[in-house]
Amino acid sequence: MSSKLINQVFLSSSTLLLAFFSTAWNPLLAQNTPAVTTHPATTTTMQKPDRASSYYHLCLAHVYEDMASSSSPALDATRAIEEYKLALNADPNSKFLQDGLPAFYLLMGQVKEAQKAAEERIKIDPKNVAAHQLMGQVYLRSLSNGDTGEAAGATLQLAINEYKLLTTLDPKSSEYYLVLGQLYSLNKDNAKAEAEYKTALEVDPNSEAVVLNLARLYSEQGDVAKTEKFLESIPPEKRTARIEFALAATYDELKDNKKAVEAYKRSLDMEPENLDAERGLAQTQLNEGQLEDSLKTFQNIAQGDPQDAQTLIHIAEIERRQGKYEAALATLKKAETIAPDSLEVGFNKGLIEDALGHFDEATKIFEQMAEKTSHANNAYTEAEKNNRSIFLERLAEVYHEQNRTDEAIATYQKMIDLGGDYAKHGYAGQLDVYRDAHKYDDATRAARAASDAFPKDRAIKLMLASQLADTGKLDEGVSVATSLLDKTGADREIYMALAQIYIRSRRFKEAAESLDKAEALSKSSDDQLNIQFVRASLAERQKHYDQAEQIFRQLLEKDENNALVLNYLGYMLADHGIKLQEALKLIRKAVDQDPQNGAYLDSLGWAYFKLGQYELAEENLRKAVERSSTDPTLHDHLGEVYNKTGRIRQAAAQWELSVSLYDKTLTVDYDPGDKQKVLKKLEGARVKLAKQDAKTGTDK
Repeated sequence: MSSKLINQVFLSSSTLLLAFFSTAWNPLLAQNTPAVTTHPATTTTMQKPDRASSYYHLCLAHVYEDMASSSSPALDATRAIEEYKLALNADPNSKFLQDGLPAFYLLMGQVKEAQKAAEERIKIDPKNVAAHQLMGQVYLRSLSNGDTGEAAGATLQLAINEYKLLTTLDPKSSEYYLVLGQLYSLNKDNAKAEAEYKTALEVDPNSEAVVLNLARLYSEQGDVAKTEKFLESIPPEKRTARIEFALAATYDELKDNKKAVEAYKRSLDMEPENLDAERGLAQTQLNEGQLEDSLKTFQNIAQGDPQDAQTLIHIAEIERRQGKYEAALATLKKAETIAPDSLEVGFNKGLIEDALGHFDEATKIFEQMAEKTSHANNAYTEAEKNNRSIFLERLAEVYHEQNRTDEAIATYQKMIDLGGDYAKHGYAGQLDVYRDAHKYDDATRAARAASDAFPKDRAIKLMLASQLADTGKLDEGVSVATSLLDKTGADREIYMALAQIYIRSRRFKEAAESLDKAEALSKSSDDQLNIQFVRASLAERQKHYDQAEQIFRQLLEKDENNALVLNYLGYMLADHGIKLQEALKLIRKAVDQDPQNGAYLDSLGWAYFKLGQYELAEENLRKAVERSSTDPTLHDHLGEVYNKTGRIRQAAAQWELSVSLYDKTLTVDYDPGDKQKVLKKLEGARVKLAKQDAKTGTDK
């Protein structure tokens, strides 16, 4: 059992000496010392104390105690005990030394002797708090030293009984309630643990340890909201650096980044050198999209701990997201010198090569990482599976970007071979690859294979339902989804999936009805936000743009960094040629969070196009096409840029490609009039080219 769960309180050398001085040299205290006591050999004596000699031997005991921690532990511990006994022989009436002997035994690691000595003290004085405290510490030491099975259970119960007794002997000590609460927590008796912690707080409302233990209890029970409420109930002026740190970590878990940032800052104001709090602040700033602030915080951490490779990796991540690729590579090189075998360093190098469009280099890196994490016998620990799945998924994505469909599918198959959730992600990846390659029959087969492999998994079943509906089998898809309804709160997920299916199939009335049913089952704020996002999407698909804009803005008021909302609203505004500067700002904020997202890059390029900034439009649209080359809309947009800048032949080529891709694309993925608009532009371009060629005498 973990010793971290148990507070062990021992008398330090300085405390012992200070107490001895108080007894030995204060005449008043000496007069009040009980005259009759017990010698270590259990004899009673009235001899005159030789306190000078006692002090001398006590000092030697502590010298040997210090030596025991470094030179010859067993020998010096024995000498320390002998000197302590000589000190007690010189002053046998000293209650301080008598009570301290069990503690000294325990300090020297002689647990059995400590227990015997404590039991002797309890026989003489059943209400001796110090002796009972030592007995409790003996049990705690036994637990922390690795008692297991029935022995551990018996020892735990003895410890509980001892500390229950201590709370009656000394009811004004919060420490005993605290340890008792920890023991109940260890015994999985959370109700009693909570009661003891609360009693400890009544005794000492300012106890940091009690506050943190009670907060941890709530957190371990999975009640993060209760943890938050409790920690917030501590008046700000009474919060310590560690309490603020715990509150910040709770906000982190609740994904309330703004509050987490402020709590971490308050913790650091009280304890500026706490690197853990600074790391928490830096990561939360990064999660909040505060790249510059996060970078500064991580750089400060790196100054305080130059050998922290993980911090350098975070700095490189931010530099990559800021587009500072050379700086990011230089930072990763520093990290590599500290941690040459770090898989994370290699992974981030691959991400940078991918961001630069160096797909061959990125592919090589991820192939090497996948090979490094491969076992011939396919036997992996859970940690190895997790790492391998990350590298395989990224490799598959790079293959996907290059339209290397077969390699991407094969790589996702290796994820499927890992089993469990990794297999689920692998099947979903295969589905996406097949769809983007317009191999819809293969995509359906992948969805059915996933459903066969995980027949009870609702998410997999819904993936199949959506694929069936998208490929013209709406009734079958709806049937698969509705068969999962079981009249519980879990039906919310089903109704959300049905809403999406109906929106894509342009069955807007059914979509709205499904959303209403999902909303009735939505409990959390995140659930409500998700409902509103889909409502905005529904309004936009129905061309109710004002309504969609209003909902999107309400969503941004609650989460100003939601990349999906930022991109959707920004693109909608740009596409209609309104509020273009704001649209650009919204989309750039989304791109900052995901610089390699082809859809976001297309939105950014389209906003620049609408603003007449054709060079920037072309730059971003070309990047978008590199990432999503099978999307007909992207080629249409790039054709518009070429047309506006007088490159009619290149524009016509993009529009021809767009039309050919529309012919291969599912009708649910675009509006009915989109293809006709591109055809009209293509015909116009061909007419212009024919006139130019006729004028110049150029062959077609």
